[in-house]
Amino acid sequence: MKPFTAKVIDMIQRIPEGRVMTYGQIAKLAGSPRGARQVVRILHSSSAKHQLPWHRIVNAKGEIAIKDEVSNQLQKLFLQGEGVRLDEDERVNLPEYQFWPEAR
Repeated sequence: MKPFTAKVIDMIQRIPEGRVMTYGQIAKLAGSPRGARQVVRILHSSSAKHQLPWHRIVNAKGEIAIKDEVSNQLQKLFLQGEGVRLDEDERVNLPEYQFWPEAR
C-alpha cells in the first residue's frame, strides 16, 4: 500500500461519530493538497475492505457529493443518525461538524 493511501485510510478511520471531513482536507493532511480525487478513489475501492465510515466525507461546501440517489439518501440518513444536521440546502455546517485530527 502506498504511504498516501495508508494515511488517507488511517485518517478516515479516525473520524469520530457525528463529525465530518472533506475530501480536500483529507488529501491535504495526508500530504497531497491536490489529491481530493485520489481520496474519492480510495474511498470507492477500500471502504468495505477497511470498514471506512465513508458517509462522514463531504465536499468543501459541506455537500454530499454522491450523485447516485440511493447512496446519497443513505449518506444523509447515516449522518443524521449520528446527530449531524443538514441545513435547508442539505449542507453540513462545516464550522460546527468538521473534524480536525491531531497530528500523529
